[in-house]
Amino acid sequence: MQLTQQISVALAAAIEAAQKADLLPEFDIPTIPVERPRDTTHGDFASPVAMQLARPARMAPRKIAEQIVAHFAPPPFISETTLAGPGFMNFRLSADFVANIVDDIIGNAKTFGNVTFGQGKRAQIECVSANPTGPITIGRTRGGVIGDTLARLMRAAGYHVELEYYYNDAGRQIQLLGEATKIRYLQAIGQAAELTDDHYQGDYLIDIAKELVSQYGDGKADEPSDWFADYAKAQISVQQKASLKRINISHDRYFNEAELYQDGSLTTALETLHQNGYLYAKEDGSQWLKTTAFGDDKDRVAIRSSDGLPTYRVPDIAYHKNKAERGFDVVVDIFGPDHHAVAPQVLIGVQMLGYDTEFVHTLLHQIVTLIRDGEQLKMSTRRGVYVTLDELVDEVGPDPVRYFMISRSANSHVNFDLDIALERSDKNPVFYIQNAHVRCAGIFRKWEEQGNDPNADANADLSLLTHPHEQAFLLKALELADVIEFSAENFEPHHIAFYAYDLAAAFHPMYDAARVIGDGVSDELAHARLRLYRAAQLVFARVLDLMGMSAPDRM
Repeated sequence: MQLTQQISVALAAAIEAAQKADLLPEFDIPTIPVERPRDTTHGDFASPVAMQLARPARMAPRKIAEQIVAHFAPPPFISETTLAGPGFMNFRLSADFVANIVDDIIGNAKTFGNVTFGQGKRAQIECVSANPTGPITIGRTRGGVIGDTLARLMRAAGYHVELEYYYNDAGRQIQLLGEATKIRYLQAIGQAAELTDDHYQGDYLIDIAKELVSQYGDGKADEPSDWFADYAKAQISVQQKASLKRINISHDRYFNEAELYQDGSLTTALETLHQNGYLYAKEDGSQWLKTTAFGDDKDRVAIRSSDGLPTYRVPDIAYHKNKAERGFDVVVDIFGPDHHAVAPQVLIGVQMLGYDTEFVHTLLHQIVTLIRDGEQLKMSTRRGVYVTLDELVDEVGPDPVRYFMISRSANSHVNFDLDIALERSDKNPVFYIQNAHVRCAGIFRKWEEQGNDPNADANADLSLLTHPHEQAFLLKALELADVIEFSAENFEPHHIAFYAYDLAAAFHPMYDAARVIGDGVSDELAHARLRLYRAAQLVFARVLDLMGMSAPDRM
């Protein structure tokens, strides 16, 4: 149980005791908020519950707080309880408890901060889901980093998480891919052929065409476009997976849209929609979904009259039916801004099939803008004018890519400043955070270079860790569990990026003030601080891992 929860339970017990003593009137005891005060001079935790109880108790908040404190049996980690203002209750952690966080971190290095919020629950997170028509672009990259980071946080919160990639490997875009690849192949073997404006223009298709020529010469000139589409899809898929692996993203499952056609899922979904009265035909041969029955502003096309093929939303509906049937407790769909209108329509379709969609949570992230020298870089996917994930990693490395993609909430635009990402100074938040880990490693190198026992801290007296910066850092480290739980509960992975920066901001002043080696530092204090920095190094490694980033020992 989190410290905040333990304090909340103890406060509820105090209110109940005061009621039994007729010192507080009878009223339903609510969930009691316990939070970190903005001004840490007031305490380490605070509760405003007395103000919330003023109306049901018909008493002044201060009088309520006095009775709660009088009956409060503090948990053993609380050293002081005080009243402030109109009725705030402030709680101070004992210095010994804070110091002993050090051994807790060291003893649970890989799991420090883990919570049981999602224990026993299955979650599926769909992210990236880029069409297999070209390289991974930075827009798709953001969805991937959000999804993978959320998966890491949800696993730390106790969930069993499956990270899934949905390939839209059927439909019009694949037809265009096949046509474009064949044209590039014909050009490569010297035949006249030209792309249209609808075709994919990127140079990656020229490279695929060259591979075809090296394998088959001119022997595939008579193959249909479908053959070229299958070849290109396979090649592009391999490259996409390799690109994502460079930023530490590996999916647990790849689901192909084509499977929905092949196993009859799409046909079954359409038949069910018709049987349930939500699919109807028009005179031109098109078929429509009656989405207005669920509050949509107009009905939506399901089957086009022009070619009899389903629109993009129909296989997505069938895919979400598949998700529902797999029994996940939670499904998180992570889409780009182009899905703002489509995502609700898909969920309406799933409801039309008879499924409750409350288990589905949709995160719609905003775009990423690349900035260089203060100027925005222009991009267009189909024209082949864009920056790929590989190009971005080649320039700034994988860690800045991951950090900047979650440096703001999903519904906020990200300005990815390439100049800042390349800075090797505190202006670059990635450098600022990772440098904390580097500094810890440097302390241990220097300690051993001076001939000291590397394990001299094994039995250190942690009660010596009383410096305000030491205490502040350890309190910040203690917040990791709250960050994990809040992020998992609200599907907001950007909080770990904020936390990592705040943790570094608590570390660097400590590093400057609380030296391990130097004049006036006794052996006992040196050993205690050495153990503190051992814990600090581990907690930074833990936080960086939750963000999918590396923890370097040198920079």
